[in-house]
Amino acid sequence: MMLTDEEKAELRSLAASQSMRADSELLRAASRDPFIVDGKVDCDRVMEFLSEYNSFLNHPVKPCRQFIEKIMLL
Repeated sequence: MMLTDEEKAELRSLAASQSMRADSELLRAASRDPFIVDGKVDCDRVMEFLSEYNSFLNHPVKPCRQFIEKIMLL
């Protein structure tokens, strides 16, 4: 879908608007990452989210298998 010249002008004016930038900054400051606790990623929260998301999608849980690597090069 192509934007009309009027829509393009509106987007440009919004991009230059100080109030829009201030509002966006307030939203960014108020948002939080649900996986971060005390500045670090909480693995339990990530795993809980992935498990719930997997059940939401209705996929069977794959059994864990051991990861064995004999030669690991970095």
